Amino acid sequence: MPNRKAVAPVLTVVETACSNCNLHELCLPLGMSTEEVEKLDELVSSRRRVKRGEHLYRAGDAFDSIFAVRSGFFKTDVLLEDGREQVTGFQMTGELLGLDGISNEQHSCNAIALEDSEVCTIPFSHLENLSREIQTLQHHFHQVMSREIVRDHGVMMLLGTMRAEERLAAFLLNLSQRFTARGYSPAEFYLRMTREEIGSYLGLKLETVSRAFSRFQEEGHIAVQQKHVRILNIAGLKKLMSQHTRD
Repeated sequence: MPNRKAVAPVLTVVETACSNCNLHELCLPLGMSTEEVEKLDELVSSRRRVKRGEHLYRAGDAFDSIFAVRSGFFKTDVLLEDGREQVTGFQMTGELLGLDGISNEQHSCNAIALEDSEVCTIPFSHLENLSREIQTLQHHFHQVMSREIVRDHGVMMLLGTMRAEERLAAFLLNLSQRFTARGYSPAEFYLRMTREEIGSYLGLKLETVSRAFSRFQEEGHIAVQQKHVRILNIAGLKKLMSQHTRD
């Protein structure tokens, strides 16, 4: 995946503004008019940098804001009763974090940066007030929440009905689609997460994930060098998924 441009050490208010952000089509202002986006500019209270391995928030923290990923990559996870960490999702540039805290006013999971990242902080109470004023914003926020529900449902389908190879194929195709939406190559990208984290997310053991990667390489679907992945046969991966649908 192409390297992102380095973030300048001195950041101005203009660069922070949603109206000037190159992610505006992926983030909250989707479909909003120029005047409405300018109102949203006042809503984003700050930008926060999170170094690799650091928490953006932890399970149990009081909820007061949602976060738009401006650059970088995150994972969310929960701690199971036996002490293991269960990965619940991966979030990249242009996606939102913190929605897990809305219902109980405290976060139900941890959000951890997988690389040096930056987020825009959006106080939720202010977002609610502005949503009442701007129907476009309210509609889009409902779409975002619906998308999260659909994504969670999709993961449950993965865990409940698919074989290991089908789960990994679905995961790689999903990443491909998300990178494409951000203007990157659909066939070549760098995995920020470890294979163990992929396994946790997909409900697979590390050894099973490694075997599935090896099989995909042997069959010519992908080429892997450490965390660098090239999809050589997208149709082949999609065929795996279509076979599952027919079954």
